[in-house]
Amino acid sequence: MPKFFALALLAVCAATAQAAPIKVGVVGLVHGHIDGFLNKSNLTPAGGILHRPDVELVGIVEPDQGLFDKYAAKYHLPALMHFNTIAEMAAATHPTACLVFTAPDKHRRIVEECAAAGMHVLMEKPLAFTYADALAIKAAADKAHIHVLVDFETAWYTSNTEAYHLVKDGSLGPIVKVVIRDGHEGPVKIHVGPDFLKLLIDPAQDGDGALTDFGCYGPNLMTWLMNGEAPISVTAVTKRLQPGLYPQVSDEADIILNYKNAVAIVEGSWNWPFALKQMDVYGVTGYAKAIDPNRIEVRKQGEAAGVISNGHPLQAPDDDPIHYMEAVLAGQIEEGTSLSSLKNNILVAEILDAARQSATTGKTVTLPLAH
Repeated sequence: MPKFFALALLAVCAATAQAAPIKVGVVGLVHGHIDGFLNKSNLTPAGGILHRPDVELVGIVEPDQGLFDKYAAKYHLPALMHFNTIAEMAAATHPTACLVFTAPDKHRRIVEECAAAGMHVLMEKPLAFTYADALAIKAAADKAHIHVLVDFETAWYTSNTEAYHLVKDGSLGPIVKVVIRDGHEGPVKIHVGPDFLKLLIDPAQDGDGALTDFGCYGPNLMTWLMNGEAPISVTAVTKRLQPGLYPQVSDEADIILNYKNAVAIVEGSWNWPFALKQMDVYGVTGYAKAIDPNRIEVRKQGEAAGVISNGHPLQAPDDDPIHYMEAVLAGQIEEGTSLSSLKNNILVAEILDAARQSATTGKTVTLPLAH
């Protein structure tokens, strides 16, 4: 074969290989965010996994046949896509990665089973609500040389990324205080599905209600802003303001993260009149307030008022959880302490664990936690 044609053939093969979709399996259908991954939503800005060329869904592990049947009917999924265990799905379909939508208390076991099969993991937040589980997840991932990533909706907000860049380029001066608010009216009042509600209000499955559900966002964002720096201490107060709806878990959680040269106030709630995901970053010379997914208000020293604008559109792979996962698996980017990284989210789990201890005892908890 002439050299020219051989090179052309290699180029075609390389392009074809690059275009091949990544094979993924889904583990669990109880977490309500699965809908946002199957169809395009603010959880997957680049499109749901059923409708994009870079992903091939090859299997779903869900022990509840009725729950699988409900999703199969809704999204026209074939019965042969259903598996009862991760091992069965891995043997039959060989996914590169698994997308996990179970209760957080299942995450450790699932990562260990995926690691045994050599499959990477992208899970819905949080990584874990106990530090012990987070460390076990890291041990399993390290041993099997797999990536474990955690998805937060707020990772794909243009406003948050704009604020981050303003911090990094020095436009606001050193961080002094960050206030992060996340929450909504509560899972009952926003009518989440029965399976999702069951896990959210069960302390064994999901920790402590709003503390776990929304208390994880702030530590995740703050760890990102602080380049992975851990707080010195954690102080938390939780409340049950709607005990008739949530008799076993907290619906209000406020956490103070004390850093060497800064403080973060994390407000997680199931009691707000409407959904909120906001972040206010105060520096020595200015502030940036992420108002919603797109809008940000910025005011710098010497200016009479803040200016509200839209954040710059995010570019792949930083625009979408699947794009990000693909880039990590291809070795194109380093995770570092990014919002989705395992390193960031191990610290988030440690902070959540400390916050639960603080709320229970009424005392400030010093980090690092013993393990």
